[in-house]
Amino acid sequence: MKRYNNLFEKIITIENLIVAEKNARKHKSKTKAVKNFDKNKEDNIIKLHNLLKSKKFKTSEYKIFTIHKPKERIIYSLPYYPDRIVHHAIMNILEPIWTSLFISTTYSSIKKRGIHKCLFDIQKALKNKNETIFCLKIDVEKFYPSINHDILKKIIRKKIKCKNTLELLDEIIDSVEGVPIGNYLSQYFGNLYLTYLDHYIKEDLELKYYFRYCDDMVFLHYDKSILQEKLKLINNYLTNKLNLKLKSNYQIFPIKNRSIDFIGYVIDHDKTKLRKRIKQNFIQKVKKLNKKGIRGDIYNKQLSSYLGWLKHGNCNNLKNKYIKNII
Repeated sequence: MKRYNNLFEKIITIENLIVAEKNARKHKSKTKAVKNFDKNKEDNIIKLHNLLKSKKFKTSEYKIFTIHKPKERIIYSLPYYPDRIVHHAIMNILEPIWTSLFISTTYSSIKKRGIHKCLFDIQKALKNKNETIFCLKIDVEKFYPSINHDILKKIIRKKIKCKNTLELLDEIIDSVEGVPIGNYLSQYFGNLYLTYLDHYIKEDLELKYYFRYCDDMVFLHYDKSILQEKLKLINNYLTNKLNLKLKSNYQIFPIKNRSIDFIGYVIDHDKTKLRKRIKQNFIQKVKKLNKKGIRGDIYNKQLSSYLGWLKHGNCNNLKNKYIKNII
């Protein structure tokens, strides 16, 4: 396996830091942090370059808070400057290397492989009804907080041998226990941590229909007993190689009797509908906009994300009931 060297010099160039800053500010240009950065943008970029070059960069103090929807999670937030820019600078260089490791049915935080690509691939697999009779659905217990730093570092070193890059990554990894939800780098660390499990499932266990979105996994097969057997092997791999634990609520069920609740949709062989919570949120949003008397382009913009959800499911009745006469 090819290992990459001489990456640090590319990460810390002024040119790469400028691109990284541009990427980091997307959807954040009106925030106080970005406005403060812009007061001395060129000087700040040069200071960051020198900080990295001298290897004096240290992860800033995290701002920690809890969100409760869609489920309770502890979020770790770092300052825009210098941390978020540094993370983007790293990924500008490392993303192509790491993405090349991912199997085609790994999704989440990968370009052109979001929720709707995952949905499309599952729908395509389900057209083969004879081979997709049963579904196994599993996920990892407290995935991000449970990621082992030593194991993550070993995985990273399978492709990266640049000493300075590894020191920079190690410093970020060791800045907090586990892998913090909220870090830009964390989503890539998460995918990377499970990527060799993906290869084990596809190549050693030879499971044809396997889909992973973050730590949520779906398997489709014609034989329930085979899924039960493979589940034991997957659990052993997670336990012994990754120091992770499956949630106890894993399920194996016939799809004809019970649809697959995954990535915000409820999916079976013949139709796809929105998950109940997303449907309810959509209806509440529509009612709120209607109550305010909002129409036209503003209405469309406010509902754009929900329209994307509706577009990829069999949701015409829902759409027609609530917004047909307005949009």
